Amino acid sequence: MKSAYENSKERTDSEILFSKSVKAGKRIYYIDVKRDRHEEFYLSITESKRVKDGTEEERPVFEKHKIFLYREDLEKFMEAIGEAA
Repeated sequence: MKSAYENSKERTDSEILFSKSVKAGKRIYYIDVKRDRHEEFYLSITESKRVKDGTEEERPVFEKHKIFLYREDLEKFMEAIGEAA
């Protein structure tokens, strides 16, 4: 019998349909295409920034920020990014 953690992990792993990471210094950007429980696709962009280096006794500390974009907003978002760039 699987634990709740294992079931949750399987559900989380299976909803990622595409993933790409971009490393930029102490930051890593994760761009994932996922499917929600209503079978709708969305884009998840996560910025992970190392705010404290790890030591032998402690693990490094990361700060994370997420943005979720659904299909109906994606075209407008990409257009704005293009204009800003």
